[in-house]
Amino acid sequence: MEDENEDALLNEEEEEDIQEEPWSEPTKRVLKQQKSHASDLEPQLVGDPIDDAEAWKRWPHRYGRKGTGSISLGKASPESPEDTRARRHYTFAKVDGIIFELYDDAYVKAEDGKPDYICRIVELFEGVDRKAYFTAQWFFRAEDTVLKQCADKQDKKRLFLSDEKNDNPLDCLGSKPRIVRVTPNIDLAVKKKTIPNCDYYYDMSYAIDYSTFENLSPEIDMFKEGLTSIVSSEESASNKEKVDPEPLSLEKKSLHLLDLYSGCGGMSTGLCLGAALSGINLETTWAVDLNPYACDSLQRNHPRTQVRNETAENFLALLKEWVKLLDEYNVRNEHTIDTLSDFADSDNDEDGDTKLPKGVYEVAKLLNICYGDPHKIGNVGIKFLVRWKGYSSEHDTWEPIDGLCDAKERIREFAVNGYKRNILPLPGTVDVICGGPPCQGISGLNRFRNTEKPFADARNQQMEVFMDLVDYLKPRYVLMENVVDILLFSKGFLGRYAMGRLVEMNYQARLGLLVAGCYGLPQFRMRAFLFGALPTEVLPQFPLPTHNVVIKGGVPQEFQHHVVALDENADRSFLKPELFLGDAISDLPAVKNDEPREEMPYGEGPRTEFQQYIRLSRKDMLDHSFGDEDQEPKLLDHQPLKLNEDDYARVCKIPKRKGANFRDLEGVRVGPDKACYLDKDIKRPLLPSGKPLLYCFTILGSRLCNFTFTWEIIEVFWATVVG
Repeated sequence: MEDENEDALLNEEEEEDIQEEPWSEPTKRVLKQQKSHASDLEPQLVGDPIDDAEAWKRWPHRYGRKGTGSISLGKASPESPEDTRARRHYTFAKVDGIIFELYDDAYVKAEDGKPDYICRIVELFEGVDRKAYFTAQWFFRAEDTVLKQCADKQDKKRLFLSDEKNDNPLDCLGSKPRIVRVTPNIDLAVKKKTIPNCDYYYDMSYAIDYSTFENLSPEIDMFKEGLTSIVSSEESASNKEKVDPEPLSLEKKSLHLLDLYSGCGGMSTGLCLGAALSGINLETTWAVDLNPYACDSLQRNHPRTQVRNETAENFLALLKEWVKLLDEYNVRNEHTIDTLSDFADSDNDEDGDTKLPKGVYEVAKLLNICYGDPHKIGNVGIKFLVRWKGYSSEHDTWEPIDGLCDAKERIREFAVNGYKRNILPLPGTVDVICGGPPCQGISGLNRFRNTEKPFADARNQQMEVFMDLVDYLKPRYVLMENVVDILLFSKGFLGRYAMGRLVEMNYQARLGLLVAGCYGLPQFRMRAFLFGALPTEVLPQFPLPTHNVVIKGGVPQEFQHHVVALDENADRSFLKPELFLGDAISDLPAVKNDEPREEMPYGEGPRTEFQQYIRLSRKDMLDHSFGDEDQEPKLLDHQPLKLNEDDYARVCKIPKRKGANFRDLEGVRVGPDKACYLDKDIKRPLLPSGKPLLYCFTILGSRLCNFTFTWEIIEVFWATVVG
């Protein structure tokens, strides 16, 4: 970039100070291509160098700054010592007779036997060592990302552009592939038609942090066809642009959420409360769980939610059959969803007292619909819950749709009313799907996990079902939660599978590990969270910690950069102090072994901020489950598991201090091997009933290992933890 006089001055005055920097291994390993000695095949930068001022503006990290205290040209900046210093930049280079232009895409030689790497050339420059270099911005194939072994279903021509860059010698360049950019589209058939004839295409970016697949941003996707200006990294960061999606509409009455594997609804309730704090009315419209007691609890706390007690597989089958039924009766073309209208109470049938001749049954109305086998007779399919004319609710039965040929009008009425009431989600009508598929098949506590064939366990197959539901309903957002073992079990197969399915469906995706204690809960509990978002939406970020909890252990080495935490040297003074168990339950009144009351007063005021929040009314919490109805806080279910007299006496013998358990009982000795022994130096302790305190030793002998609990000891142990 200087003229000959400046070159000479640099050589004379600074030759002793300039030392060639050792070449560091790039992010992508490359091999130098063996070149011929013929001069016309030597890799070289060609054409005129880029103007000095323009080069300094584009790549300031390559050059020193003039003036007092500046770094001289060619010297490494202490801010970025890993960067190779430049003398001048170029627009063109020639390698093996092929002309490469700045922002061309290129193959880069890989190790023998491996496919060539693929990059975009974002710099062509001569270093202070007089050698030619290029800076590669790397494309990732699906198998190079976190997906790894779960990338087999991805389109082999699909690439992901990253912001990973590093410098390489010019002779590493190979040939030029044809790579095109396409617009991401959730309709994969439409998207496929937009892909022209090419070697590869890309439609998303990929970042190693949180394994993020995201819409392309201008500062990542720099290419000459659409390039109008190039600014420094500082400028681009301050002027970052994103895809301008349709924002969550605040004019909409409510956004609809489907909670899968809902349990009592804790996950969806938390999402709805968080959305309310942001001014968004998100409501749990539908919930699905196999446990009838969990469904009953959710329904009581969310009376407006359509709660379904069935398997997720049957729920998906039901949705598909529901769409067929609506189309058969042309319901969606003739009616609209109107959840505010009043519909006839299914129990108030004006013909309910009409008596029919013996042996004659007539359908009065249809009350519900399901897909499955409610009577367990081996007949799986669409069933309606039928109220028979002249009979009460005690005689309601589930009947197959094929057996209701004479009740076509009743089926049509049910389809119309069900559609208006929005009893089941339809493709495109769901804003958010959340859920935590069962973890028992991957949990470290499961000694019989099948690491070779994860999907051989029916519980692990629910990961497939969850993603099949996402694929069918196409919600705007997806949030899946699971234990950290999802990234440990079988080399993280299920976690990679879940993310791979989202990416295959053209969802943006982000994977993170969050610790509950970092957000104001009195427990550590690390969990994996997977966000998904349509290309038309902004992919949510993970929230930074609010409480000063030290994150430790339990993270797979490969996923260390997925932990959501502050940097080690970050200022932590703004964080709130961590919460402990006492911060949560110290205001609870004392109870005895037998506590019959399901509801009771607190007895005293809250002692901590956490306790103040937990006592807020549902209206104050912005919980819209009951509409605008206000409900005062109640202390419910403060009832310990009732133990028999002997077990209760055993629990009372355990010291009331942190970490105490059955090992602290009188007469137990703990050996160096952590095994427990009966202390024969003292008289065998007895309970008031005359039975031995150490009941387990009576069954198993004098030695009790850590994992040879009887159910009695387990019960004592957990009762101690709960108490």
